[in-house]
This record gives sequence, C-alpha cells and structure tokens, in this order.
Amino acid sequence: MQAIHVHGRDIDQVKKQARFAVLPLGSVEYHGPHSPLGTDIVLADGFAERIDAALEPLLYPVIPYTACPGKTRHYPGTISIRPSVFIDYVTDIVEGICELGIRNIVLLNAHDANMGPSRTVAEAVTGKYVDARFLLINWWQMVPLESAERKGIFQGTTGRGHGGPYEMSAVKAFRPDLVHVQESDLSLSASQPLSSLPYVLVEGSPQGWDGYTGDIRQTSLEAGQWIVEEAAVNMNQLLKNWLGTTKGNGEDEQHGLS
Repeated sequence: MQAIHVHGRDIDQVKKQARFAVLPLGSVEYHGPHSPLGTDIVLADGFAERIDAALEPLLYPVIPYTACPGKTRHYPGTISIRPSVFIDYVTDIVEGICELGIRNIVLLNAHDANMGPSRTVAEAVTGKYVDARFLLINWWQMVPLESAERKGIFQGTTGRGHGGPYEMSAVKAFRPDLVHVQESDLSLSASQPLSSLPYVLVEGSPQGWDGYTGDIRQTSLEAGQWIVEEAAVNMNQLLKNWLGTTKGNGEDEQHGLS
C-alpha cells in the first residue's frame, strides 16, 4: 500500500495492518551518456514495488535527492545535497513514521553513497525510539557476486560498477525505454579489485572512469530481467526472515556488525 494514497480517516486502520514501512532512497546523479539521471530513483522505486504485498508493507515515496560522491558531483545533471542535510532530512522522515506508530522500517537503497548516512540515521533514531528496528537493504547486494558469475550473464566481467552493465541492465528491466547505448559511447575498463575482502576506496578520479564505468555494451534486457528477479526473490526472503525474528536485547542485528 502506498502511504500517500491513505485517507486521513483510514490512518488508524492502516497502521494496524502495516507490518513495516519502506523508505526507498535514490539520487539524481550522472550515470553516463547512456543512462538516466534518475537511475537510482527507478531502481529504488522498482524494487519497492517488487516487495511481496503479502508481507503488508507501507510504501513511502522515493527520496530523490542525496549526497553524491566527488567523482560524479561535477558531471552535468548531478544534484548533490550536503550529507548533514540528508541525514537531518531522513531522520525527520523516519521519526515521523515512528510517531505514527510503525517501528519496523526498511531503508531500501539504490545509491552507494547513501549507505553511511542511512546507517547514521538508523543508529540515531533507535537511540530515541528504542523499540524501532531498521533494515538497510542495498538492492545490488541481493544478488551474490558468484551467482551472477555462474550464470554467465556478462562475459569477462561481473558487470558491477556505477553506470555499468549490471546496474543499467536492471534499469532496463524496469524501464527499457530509458537505457540507450550508442556506437559513440565508450566502454570503460574498471581497475582490478585490490582484495577479495571488503574494503572502501574513495577516489575523485578513478581509473577507467568518465562519470560511469564498465563494458556498457553488455547491457541487456535479458540480463536485467534475471538480475531483478534474483534480487527480488532474495530481498523478499530477507524481509520474511526479518519480520519473523523477535526483537533482541538491543544488539545489532545486521550480519557481521558489532
């Protein structure tokens, strides 16, 4: 159910029915000549719509504006909000949801730079509303890297990367009219990973980069349909697991964090 479609007289009934609220997080950001500025909005909204209605979510509108990294900030069309403003803004939104009486909140994210601020918001709000529970879902993490490699949907690459074939194929699955690779568009080779272990590397001008990266000629509707279906199945299973757990003793429930 869409929160903005709820009538005032029905609010009490809706908040009793809704098991959790969903706040999608996007961006307005350059993703290359072949991709829409609203790439992350399309993805955040698209995956929100793929949440199983039987789980009884209450869907809020996508947050379109956010902080963008230095490597895309100066490309045409990018609108970057100061991180502190974004944190304050999202905090006010989720506190409003908590005040409504809904304390299970999913932050459904489609923009890499939202990860840190979103975690900050969740930590702050759970300090005020101690019975609140947040689940931060980054859609691209809903498909394990090795499963995409086993499927062989891309050749010689995992396809991952900003504006690359993995992301843009997923956009194409939701909006095939918005992704157009032309002969003049360059395919770029991203630098090799430094380690198989997780790490964070921040660069203003990475190698193999022109506001996007990757072998974009491998973008396809077929790949996107497989990615979206796989991600949606795994996302819904994660949500079912989350909703099925009992609230703990205040320990961090995100896997691998303490």
